[in-house]
Amino acid sequence: QVQLVESGGGLVQAGGSLRLSCAASGRIFGFYSMGWFRQAPGKEREFVATISGSGGNTDYRDSVKGRFTISRDNAKSTVYLQMNSLNPDDTAVYYCAAGRRSTITYYSHEYAYWGQGTQVTVSS
Repeated sequence: QVQLVESGGGLVQAGGSLRLSCAASGRIFGFYSMGWFRQAPGKEREFVATISGSGGNTDYRDSVKGRFTISRDNAKSTVYLQMNSLNPDDTAVYYCAAGRRSTITYYSHEYAYWGQGTQVTVSS
């Protein structure tokens, strides 16, 4: 059984930064891709960022490119999302997800396991 536990969410003013963490347990972490998704109130869950199993490939949704950085520490079985220059549109519950294979992927159905989510609120 794979478990994912997110942390690092909170309330921040526009222009501020947060770093989300997701600790994984239960399988060989370093092989599988990881991703971050988010869901704002009244909206569907959307892709934010993805990283390959090796960490060599990453990709982001257009609205966060240049502001967010996904990274992973396979020795610690942890994936991170550094979020800078936050704005109110980034307010959402952020979810960490573990992929079904090693390559980056953008679609929620291609992720096998999900964390419980962490709230990020950006005030204007």
